[in-house]
Amino acid sequence: MGTELGSAVVLITGVMASGKSTVADLLARRLPRAAHVRGDVFRRMMVSGREELLPEETAEARTQLELRYQLSALVADEYAHHGWTAVVQDIVLGKDLSQYVARVRTSPLYVIVLAPSAAAVHTREAKRPKTGYGLWTIDALDHALREETPRIGLWLDTSEQTPDQTVSAILNNLAAARVETG
Repeated sequence: MGTELGSAVVLITGVMASGKSTVADLLARRLPRAAHVRGDVFRRMMVSGREELLPEETAEARTQLELRYQLSALVADEYAHHGWTAVVQDIVLGKDLSQYVARVRTSPLYVIVLAPSAAAVHTREAKRPKTGYGLWTIDALDHALREETPRIGLWLDTSEQTPDQTVSAILNNLAAARVETG
């Protein structure tokens, strides 16, 4: 059936087009009792007054991002409280990663950082039906990932991996992914 994580939270993060959605969904499907918590859903629930997070961040966009993170952490904790493994997928980079970890109350918490090369992200972005990059550049987000994000959890260079290989790498290295919660 698959690995049993029980009541746990797994955060999968990385830049746009790093494979977060695909890997989170595959991971959740390989677990016997899991929920896929998509962080972007909380952004899309804001139907009027929403400010997108742009390279020149506004106070309101930051406030809305913080709300999005808080809501996904609360939902993940609630799933875990009821015996589910909550697989959260979102872009959580820089200082936001430490702050997200502090929001989660569930233990164990596993953090997976998908870190394909910028070249691999360029290739993946070109093949996607949706475009994530607008004012953001792949190189700018790659810099934020590699230079500003604390080395928390399991970092995987998935440049040459299929999504199934990435999920197997996650399941085979869960001890390295485990972090202490706030």
